[in-house]
Amino acid sequence: MLTISQYQEEFLAYLEDYPFSSEPEGLYGPMHYILRVGGKRLRPVLTLLAADIFGGDYKKALDAALAIEVFHNFTLVHDDIMDDAPMRRGMPSVHEKWDLNTGILSGDVMLVKSYTLFERYAPELQVKLIRLFNKTAAEVCEGQQYDVDFELRTDVTLQEYLRMIQYKTAVLVGAAMQMGALIAGATEEEAKTIYDFGLHLGTAFQLQDDYLDAFGDEKTFGKQIGGDIMENKKTFLYITALENLEEDDADLLQNLYEIAPADTEEKIRTVKELFVSSGATDKIREAIQEYTETAFGSIASLSLDEKKKEVLLAFGRNLMNRKV
Repeated sequence: MLTISQYQEEFLAYLEDYPFSSEPEGLYGPMHYILRVGGKRLRPVLTLLAADIFGGDYKKALDAALAIEVFHNFTLVHDDIMDDAPMRRGMPSVHEKWDLNTGILSGDVMLVKSYTLFERYAPELQVKLIRLFNKTAAEVCEGQQYDVDFELRTDVTLQEYLRMIQYKTAVLVGAAMQMGALIAGATEEEAKTIYDFGLHLGTAFQLQDDYLDAFGDEKTFGKQIGGDIMENKKTFLYITALENLEEDDADLLQNLYEIAPADTEEKIRTVKELFVSSGATDKIREAIQEYTETAFGSIASLSLDEKKKEVLLAFGRNLMNRKV
């Protein structure tokens, strides 16, 4: 087996050499741009890792890994449009660098290209992969719609929020791992178990992302700090803070989420102070720990070499402790 950094290197080399279309430049230029401006490559690495763990040749999983990465970046291009986000991974977002129409159309072609990457697999395996991909892609869209809906609601529950982030983010992590397992010839039960590992790990990952959005460092995080606060997103931090604050502070938090103040830095600072004083920051760290431990527990039943299990555990621990 390789190290995580080695899987990343293998995937990046494959991405760099893959013969994606280049013309017309106005369509494919943004696609090449977003695929090459960095990112953690979490999902494709997990596809390769899962294939290796179940005794397969990870190189046979490279097309599926690339499909996952292209699809993920397609969602980012369109999410940035919907959120009017100026930055992605420390660089201008696609619609900011080009324009809105280019962002929409380039995102569309990325979705198409992600499907074509399954064409090299044998028919029976291809059906399994595309069926999983279709289910996951629909859930990601459902999660995005829940996210949009929540912006207009004042009664979002923590359970609803957790469902939203699982659909929007975690299911793709689970699917990435399940694809690797299927390509390696794992049983349906083994593939489902590794999906559950990825699902819970992905949930922990998104909760950590939400925390870093408010309390991370913009230079290392690669996104505008306080973006969720400025967009009035009903995150774990917001919902938990609202549940635990005294009435006056809860009213203040709600009011801050209903206005677009001239002094945006003051809004971000005050909201962050309320997140801390309410105990929401402690609770989100606890939740990150709990979901990570659930992910760890889900792989206990797998009949894998303990060294292979340790690779998964080490990956999860690093994810939980990440700063970017």
